Amino acid sequence: MPLSFLNLRIYSGYYQDTVVFRMAVWSGELSIKTKGEGDVVDITDIVCSAVRDSGISDGIVNVFVMGSTAAVTTMEHEPGLVRDISDILERVAPKNHPYKHHERWGDYNGHSHVRAALIGPSLSIPLRGGKLLLGTWQQLVFLELDVRPRERKIVVTVVGD
Repeated sequence: MPLSFLNLRIYSGYYQDTVVFRMAVWSGELSIKTKGEGDVVDITDIVCSAVRDSGISDGIVNVFVMGSTAAVTTMEHEPGLVRDISDILERVAPKNHPYKHHERWGDYNGHSHVRAALIGPSLSIPLRGGKLLLGTWQQLVFLELDVRPRERKIVVTVVGD
């Protein structure tokens, strides 16, 4: 997707300063196929690739998953912690709870919606020198919380220069 630019003018009191900042804005869409509930996918490499495609080296990167039964976060992507996340989510929002969502829709994924709402659909990561500022053991991960395999869209937006 081509770059667009955001013009920012600084206002102080009643006077407009003559300085205009131009910031590039780039947005792209990633697609991933999931295995269904409990699938935790390391998306660090594909997000980094999208950031490189943007041509922006300094700014902020926003990662947003489209859908109300999925989430994105950061964590050390290793089997033990992936299992721990699943175990904790089961305690916080158990599958067998009588969710009102089940009564209305009959799709039995009320727990998926609750879990996604708790973790969140997006995150922002600082970008410096063309690199995401992540810790040594910190990866960007996508969590599939729905009860069935899905094809998901993840929007990556880069703002900066």
